[in-house]
Amino acid sequence: MASQVASPSASLHTTSSSTTLSTPALSPSSPVELSPDDVELLAKLEEQNRLLEIDSKSLRSVNGSRRNSGSSLVSSSSASSNLSHHQEEDSWLLWGRIVNEWEEVYKKKEKQIKELVRKGIPHHFRAIVWQLLCNAQNMPIKDQYCDLLKMTSPCEKLIRRDIARTYPEHDFFKEKDSLGQEVLFNVMKAYSLVDREVGYCQGSAFIVGLLLMQMPEEEAFCVFVKLMQDYRLRELFKPSMAELGLCMYQFECMIQEQLPELYVHFQAQSFHTSMYASSWFLTIFLTSFPLPIATRIFDIFMSEGLEIVFRAGLAVLQMNQTELMQLDMEGMLQHFQKVIPHQFDGGPDKLIQAAYQVKYNAKKMKKLEKEYTTIKTKELEEQVEIKRLRTENRLLKQRIETLEKESASLADRLIQGQVTRAQEAEENYLIKRELATIKQQSDEASTKLEQAHHTISELQHQRELHKCNPRYSEEFVLQLETELVQARLKEAESHCAMKEMQDKILEIEKRNASLPDEINVVRLQEELIAVKLREAEAVMALKEVKQQIKNLEEHWQRHLARTAGRWKDPPKKNTINELQDELMTVRLREAERHAELREVRQRMMEMETQNQINSNQLRRAEQEVSSLQSKVQYLTAQNKGLQAQLNEAKRKQAEIECKNKEEVMAVRLREADSIAAVAELQQHIAELEIQKEEGKIQGQLNNSDSSQYIRELKDQIVELKHEPVTDKMPKKPEGPPRPTHF
Repeated sequence: MASQVASPSASLHTTSSSTTLSTPALSPSSPVELSPDDVELLAKLEEQNRLLEIDSKSLRSVNGSRRNSGSSLVSSSSASSNLSHHQEEDSWLLWGRIVNEWEEVYKKKEKQIKELVRKGIPHHFRAIVWQLLCNAQNMPIKDQYCDLLKMTSPCEKLIRRDIARTYPEHDFFKEKDSLGQEVLFNVMKAYSLVDREVGYCQGSAFIVGLLLMQMPEEEAFCVFVKLMQDYRLRELFKPSMAELGLCMYQFECMIQEQLPELYVHFQAQSFHTSMYASSWFLTIFLTSFPLPIATRIFDIFMSEGLEIVFRAGLAVLQMNQTELMQLDMEGMLQHFQKVIPHQFDGGPDKLIQAAYQVKYNAKKMKKLEKEYTTIKTKELEEQVEIKRLRTENRLLKQRIETLEKESASLADRLIQGQVTRAQEAEENYLIKRELATIKQQSDEASTKLEQAHHTISELQHQRELHKCNPRYSEEFVLQLETELVQARLKEAESHCAMKEMQDKILEIEKRNASLPDEINVVRLQEELIAVKLREAEAVMALKEVKQQIKNLEEHWQRHLARTAGRWKDPPKKNTINELQDELMTVRLREAERHAELREVRQRMMEMETQNQINSNQLRRAEQEVSSLQSKVQYLTAQNKGLQAQLNEAKRKQAEIECKNKEEVMAVRLREADSIAAVAELQQHIAELEIQKEEGKIQGQLNNSDSSQYIRELKDQIVELKHEPVTDKMPKKPEGPPRPTHF
């Protein structure tokens, strides 16, 4: 450390990717092999020193030759500017003492050191002071750096792709496969292996590039690890970028409190804070301002953390409030990208002074952090609710499909039920028709039975009349015997018919038992049984009467045949016999007419029964139609309700998709903001790398006699105090690369 302080022009940056990547400042007793390029540059510097000894007033030409040889514009302009002040010599000596006695001085005079950092760290002290501020000079991870470079990182393709986009116009980084691109790749690859959660993000490459402009890659790696761990940068570069959202919320609340009119204007124009301020926090203004100004802000960031970003950002808005109030969203974006970066070309002191006039309350920032955490928790709960609603929507869709299937199944079952009921109604109709027919036959049989009884009584009366005549006694006995035999035969037939009817009744009862239960099924079964019995009795009686009539007719014919040849009756008796024959014939005809009349009445009753059955069937069909219509109306209403639920779910889903589109648009606008901030860091890193390379060669030349070099510099300072100095600022790149994820 002492050797580094004694020679402030000795840079900590490497000049070779193989042998001198991590070589510290050289001491006189440590010989090092130099490459041909180093030897050539060393010869040029010796020639310049010889010219300085001849003519001390030729320092300006030496500086010009340094610029022509590729040295940093920032280093030449800042060196010229510092030499124009009387305090430069004291500042160098003061920083030298501070670096040599850092631990004691920092513990006792921390506030004074912060004040010195705000005024600016001398360029040649910047590398060692940054390491001391973040306590990265003796990190164990430095020994692992070489091993990490031998490993393979999953982010190598992304890093290779984006290396050329980091400071594309800076000499140290602009050439493909140059030393600057190689060391930047090495540091980014090593960190992606150390912190696999963060991996690689292009915004971090600008910070690493700035570190590589000041120090070798091992030390830059250690400083970057410290920055990510202790300066909240790791949370900013995580894929979720939760810390960036917190910073945006805190910064927006500061604008609302201290610049209310500008806040209202931003809200009216839908100009979100992340559209212009996200790059400020992710790159510490390295992509928003020229490298000299951004480096001064980075000095304060190394000492005080992200507080300087809040202060400087609000100071920029205060200085540009009037212009921003007159612009729309597109105009404000152009103003942030093209006007604001060049407002401080005269120097960063104006911006830093304005930044420390901004009110910053650490307690209030903690309170805002708690509020933001609460808001994010609610948003997370809302996202969980949205997930739940989506799940419910999916379940509702499945339920609707199930209900549609059930509705189709119910329709099929309804149709099948209608068919079954129609078949049952048809069977009931047939049973009722058969019952009516049996009832009619029973009535006819009863009537015929009465007629038969009447005929029998008449015949019995005639038999009594013929008892007095001995001539008919034998015939009547034979007739009675015949009738007795016939009656017994009829009785046997009746028993057989009765058994048949009972079997038929049992069969009908089984059929009725298989039919569905209704209100009048039991009554119809009882009535059917009674009608069947009456029908059986009537049929038997009718058969008996017909048989008796037939037997009587046959008996009468046989009687006439027997009596015709035995004797001849007188004319009077023959007349009586003829009258009796005519009477019997009339009675037989009358019985036949009565039978025909009964058949006609039975047919008429069948027609009436069929008409009544048709009417009942029509009424039942109308009732079934009304029932089906009511079911159809119920299913239609249920379908409308489900359709309304589906429409509501679709509406909610459309709202959610609209919100997602708005969030995507906001992210794209934030990416547009970050575009303007990318290229400035690239140029600054390249200039500082060249400056470090130049300082390294000078350190190798003058390390043997550092005191003589200091005396020569003092002489040059005295001579240049009276000479006019121009400050030339680096040009801002116009086409920055697109960041990986901001």
